[in-house]
Amino acid sequence: MKPVQKTSLADTATEAIRTEIAAGRFAVGERLPNEATLSATLGVSRGTVREAVRVLAAQGLLEVRQGSGTYVLSRTDSRAALDAARHASLRDRFEARCALDVEAARLAARRATPATIRDLRALLAQRGRSDEGDRQAFVERDLAFHKAVIAASGNLALVELFDFFSTSITETIRATTGGDLPEPDMAAHAAIVDAIETGDPDKADAAVRRFMAPVFAFLDERLEP
Repeated sequence: MKPVQKTSLADTATEAIRTEIAAGRFAVGERLPNEATLSATLGVSRGTVREAVRVLAAQGLLEVRQGSGTYVLSRTDSRAALDAARHASLRDRFEARCALDVEAARLAARRATPATIRDLRALLAQRGRSDEGDRQAFVERDLAFHKAVIAASGNLALVELFDFFSTSITETIRATTGGDLPEPDMAAHAAIVDAIETGDPDKADAAVRRFMAPVFAFLDERLEP
């Protein structure tokens, strides 16, 4: 690791450590040298090292374990990658949402309890129709239903991913209800719950794909040269 240039401090220290992680100098799960060692190696103060570590931890590359040290959590800046995903095309975002919803529905079919099904049906009833009442309130109710389907999967990683993408997904829902994109009706939503209730992952998979099909057909037609 090279000493940082004195023209910048925390930013350059951050990039120096990031570069070492990306190059594989520190493997995922490995503990970084202690603060004093990094300070001496980079030629900066311990406070600057502390700030660089804080930034990289916030970006998901490092994990600070109290009383143990700082460990490499990932070689990829998850914030940058997911931020890029937010700016992907509408088709790309719908494909990502479909993949997320399909896997969640498959898992929910295996794991959902009768109480889970009752909760999903209650949320669906509360959701109502897109042409009823305040549009923003409808978008929030629709999002609550879809988040509950994700939660029914019992998979924390899927839940966290959905939460991370919630802003983009909400924007997508607004596009379907406030723009030209077709909005899947209540029957299409109910079909997902019905399929999950059967306990058959393939039926749940098919229900989600049918749910998304009109949107993909519209996008395909719209994107034709």
